[in-house]
Amino acid sequence: MTEVRAKKALGQHFLTDQKVARAIVDALKIPGQAGNDGALSFPAPTGHPFPVLEVGPGMGVLTQYLLEREDIDLRLIEIDTESVEYLLTHFQGMQGRLMEGDFLRLRLEKLFPGQFGIIGNFPYNISSQIFFKVLDYKDSIPEVVGMVQKEVAERIACPPGSKTYGILSVLLQAWYDIEYLFTVGSGCFAPPPKVESAVIRLRRNGRTSLGCDESLFKAVVKTAFGQRRKMMRNPLKPLARAKAEREGWSEDALSAFLAQPVFSQRPEQLSVEDFAALTNLLA
Repeated sequence: MTEVRAKKALGQHFLTDQKVARAIVDALKIPGQAGNDGALSFPAPTGHPFPVLEVGPGMGVLTQYLLEREDIDLRLIEIDTESVEYLLTHFQGMQGRLMEGDFLRLRLEKLFPGQFGIIGNFPYNISSQIFFKVLDYKDSIPEVVGMVQKEVAERIACPPGSKTYGILSVLLQAWYDIEYLFTVGSGCFAPPPKVESAVIRLRRNGRTSLGCDESLFKAVVKTAFGQRRKMMRNPLKPLARAKAEREGWSEDALSAFLAQPVFSQRPEQLSVEDFAALTNLLA
């Protein structure tokens, strides 16, 4: 097998630019390694290669450079049978490292009992789902380096007040420091995508608690952005009414509650801390 056929259904666009591939791999800074700014709450590994999972290796453009790094213990997961066969044929030592399967269905705690990093050229069609899964394992994943659609990267990294600031921005920024590293043009891929791509790095911050109910926090964020162009009293009124019923409030009391300044704002104006305070208000 000389190459893998890109499959539209899997969102495959194979990176062909070797300089970009090297830069993506070099962007992965494991805990305790030079370049880490100390924000991570995870202890540095002590003399052992740090476990790293590459998601969707394709034909191994990142894999070749990851295998050169002695500071990481590489595992790979690939859903495409053709890519799996290619990797097994062209790379030594893939047996025991490479799994064929769907990352979104993978029980990561079975594979990695401790901490691990994630790296990959993430398929555009599941990139948001990948990040939501990272959030499920936030206490085990200190760092993620990924290439995604530029629009998604901007959304994840942008601060409050931006038109692209949204659900994924808030939920990821609650637990990770996010860096937009560089843009990658469509000419660096085969076949070329119709959009630009970008590489971002997520590093776990020192936050251990949001200071509010985490499940309700997610519900508040998702509900608020469900009608992002409206003031938040509109989408959040059902949650406020549920609180009113628990507390035995009158309609006047509910109206007074929703008259608070925070409910006159739009969701993109609120920071992570603002959403945490709003969650406590609605609890």
